[in-house]
Amino acid sequence: MITVALKNSSTDMVPITEALFESNLSGLKLLARGKVRDIYGLDKERLLIITSDRLSAFDVVLPDPIPGKGEVLTAISNFWFDLLEPIIPNHLTHTDPAEHLVNAEDRIRMQNRAVVVKRLRPLPVEAVVRGYLIGSGWKDYCANGSVSGVKLPGGLKLAEQLHEPIFTPSTKAAPGAHDENISMKIVDKLIGNKLAQKVEAISLELYKQATKYAYDRGIIIADTKFEFGLEPDGELVLIDELFTPDSSRFWPVENYKPGASPQSFDKQYVRDYLERLDWNKLAPGPNLPQIVVKRTQAKYYEALNLLTT
Repeated sequence: MITVALKNSSTDMVPITEALFESNLSGLKLLARGKVRDIYGLDKERLLIITSDRLSAFDVVLPDPIPGKGEVLTAISNFWFDLLEPIIPNHLTHTDPAEHLVNAEDRIRMQNRAVVVKRLRPLPVEAVVRGYLIGSGWKDYCANGSVSGVKLPGGLKLAEQLHEPIFTPSTKAAPGAHDENISMKIVDKLIGNKLAQKVEAISLELYKQATKYAYDRGIIIADTKFEFGLEPDGELVLIDELFTPDSSRFWPVENYKPGASPQSFDKQYVRDYLERLDWNKLAPGPNLPQIVVKRTQAKYYEALNLLTT
């Protein structure tokens, strides 16, 4: 279990930390920079992942980082990986990242945002589970009454809870491009029917277990996305991040009401701000006012505390 010192979610009580937009580690080969994570190679079997403070919205990395965000995402993911490991193994090796950071300054700056993971073959789809109708799912529903080929009842409201969670996979877009919802028929073609069915079943079970846990602590997990990889022997493994404010929509239980876009503990606050701008949702993204940065930071830390303390 993770111990978290922060107890207050107000903007003046979050830890004072220097933001990390990108890492440049000494003595390690950088393999890739994702929207949020920097990936370094250790050997043929392991990677070192640094979770930066970058924030992406509408698949565009914004120029202003959220200080401490990477540390929050790492702590929340590690918490969930541990809690839900009985359902499926994950990519963590439980090796101390400091063993691979030769520079003393790197060890200090990266200690709470670095993990050593297995080097696996990622699946070419994102596994999305929705328990509530919001975001691109709401847009698809309004257009054709379904999401990723899953037909839904008529008359549903924005942010309404679905009778049962649904599995709505999406593509893994290249940097700068947008993910697109796809049907299970397409997933079958990409990874095979047997593996597709397994990914769906595990995704729904993970969502079921996590939503119950989070709800009891004041958070509705409206939807989430998972990424999976394969061991050399074909074993399915959970990778990337898990039930974080970046990969999920978190809403406060106390003021949830269908029919309007709920308040959130995640980057929806940033999305809502950006929607009010005259921006075409293509790179480069606009700068964020400091008040938006600070309030977003506070929301991330509030989610961390509610879930892990």
